[in-house]
Amino acid sequence: MIPLLILGLLKENSGSYGYELLALMEERHYTYIVNFTKGSFYYNLQQLEEKKYIKKIEQLENTRETRNYIITDLGDKEFEKLMYKYGSKTDYINLSFYAAMLFVNEYKSEESTKLIEIQIEQTKKKISLLEESLEHCETMPTYFKKMLENSLSHHTVNVQWFEGLLEDIKNKK
Repeated sequence: MIPLLILGLLKENSGSYGYELLALMEERHYTYIVNFTKGSFYYNLQQLEEKKYIKKIEQLENTRETRNYIITDLGDKEFEKLMYKYGSKTDYINLSFYAAMLFVNEYKSEESTKLIEIQIEQTKKKISLLEESLEHCETMPTYFKKMLENSLSHHTVNVQWFEGLLEDIKNKK
């Protein structure tokens, strides 16, 4: 998935250097889509260059040499392939907590309470990250903003669901 993000960003921002691309990924909160670190980003950038999907172009910028990248014809073909690969997937959401929540009433009430409180805390953190991302979405494409808004709605509904489960457990005591 990281190669798709790098290639896509290079299509949008041809001639960018690595740090610019990484900063865009962080600024646009692409970690919401895929976990990446600085190391994994640069590893993928190097792999794309070795496979000749991108090409380094040397430029002088204020007497400082920068390593800027452009996408190659081979990279364009790889981008198309990755777009189809990831764009045609309709995987199920595989969140293990959904399975656990199916049987929350059968579990010890104190432990169930702890589990649900953990889910509420984690989901509220996700909501906070999404809200922060949406507050600073000037450089974000409209479709990505809509995706984040959709996720925000989903997590908000989950918090309401978890709070309802918590209330049911308390009333059951």
